[in-house]
Amino acid sequence: MTGVNLFGFNDIDPPADISAASLRSDRFRLEREVDWQRLEQIVEALEKNRLGRIADDDLLELPVLYRKAASSLAVARETSLDAATLSYLEALVRRAWFQVYGPRTGLFAWLRHFLLGGWSASVRDIWLDICIALFVMVAGTVVGWLLVASDREWYYALVSADMAGGRQPGATAEELAETLKGTEGAEGLTVFAASLFSNNSGVCILAFALGFCFGTPTMLLLVYNMTLLGAMLWLFFDAGLGWEFAAWLSVHGTTELFAILLSGAAGLHIGRSMAFPGSRSILSSAAAAGKRSAQVMAGCVLMLVIAGILEGYARQLVDTSFGRYAIGGVMLFFWISYFAFAPRPRDHDGEAEG
Repeated sequence: MTGVNLFGFNDIDPPADISAASLRSDRFRLEREVDWQRLEQIVEALEKNRLGRIADDDLLELPVLYRKAASSLAVARETSLDAATLSYLEALVRRAWFQVYGPRTGLFAWLRHFLLGGWSASVRDIWLDICIALFVMVAGTVVGWLLVASDREWYYALVSADMAGGRQPGATAEELAETLKGTEGAEGLTVFAASLFSNNSGVCILAFALGFCFGTPTMLLLVYNMTLLGAMLWLFFDAGLGWEFAAWLSVHGTTELFAILLSGAAGLHIGRSMAFPGSRSILSSAAAAGKRSAQVMAGCVLMLVIAGILEGYARQLVDTSFGRYAIGGVMLFFWISYFAFAPRPRDHDGEAEG
C-alpha cells in the first residue's frame, strides 16, 4: 500500500520507475532506429567521398532522414530519454547537418573561384559606390592642394612630421629630390614594407567599417586622407619636381590607392543600402550588401600586401622615373583589366547595384 511520507510525496518504488523509463526509451529507439541507421550509412559514405556506394533513392531521402533525426532529437531532449540515445542522436544530427547544409568547397576551391571571377564580379556590382568614392577622393586631393596653396601653414596641419620625412615647405629642390631616391640594397626594407602594410590596411579597414554609419564617416575619412596627398603634390609641383614625385608615387600608389578606393566604396555600399533599402528591410538590405562588400574587402587585403611589397622593395630599388612609371602603369593596367573583363562565375549571387 502506498502511503504519504513526511515530505508530502507518495512512496514510489524506484526500481519500477526506472524500468518504466527504460522501457519507454527502448520503444522510442526501436520505432526509429531503422531510419537512424540508414541516415548514418549515407552520412558515413559522404564523409569518405564514396558517392558511388550511395543509391539514388538514399541520396534523395537524405534531407528527409535528416529532418526525422532532428525531430527525434528534439523529442529525446523533451522527454529526457537515456543519455546514450541522446548522445548518439546529437552526434548523428550534427554530422548530417554538415552534409546537408555545410559548405561544399574547400579553401583552394574557394580561392580559385574568388580569384577567377568572384572578386571582380563583386567589384563591378558596386560600381556606383566606386564612382562616389572616386569623386570624394579626387575632391579631397583638390582641397588639400588648394588649402596649402593658399596658406603653407595648412601643410603642417595635414601632414605629420613623421609622414613628412623632410618633405616640407621651404626645403630646396635638391633636398626634396633626395627624399625620392631609392636605396642600393634591400637591407631593412622588410620591416619598412611590413609597417607600410599595417598602416595602409588600417586605413582601408576603418574606411570599410565606418560604412555602417550610413557611409558619411567613410567619405570624411577618404577626404581627410586625400588632403594629405594633395598637400604633398602641391609641395613637389611647386618645387618643379611634380614628374619625379608622380613617378615615385605611382610604383605603389596605383595599387594602394585602388585598394583604398575599393575599401571606401565597400563601406559606402553598406551605408547606402541601409539609407536606401528600397523594398527590403534595412537588415536584409544591409546583410546582402555586407556579403558583397566583405568579398571586395578580402581582395583589398591582397592588394595591400602587393602594395606593401612594391612600396618597400620596388620603389626603393628602382631609382629612375621611367622604371617607376613602368611598374605603376603595368599594375594599373592589370587591375583595370582584371576588374573590367574577368568573367562572372555562373554561381555568383551578387546583385548589380544601379
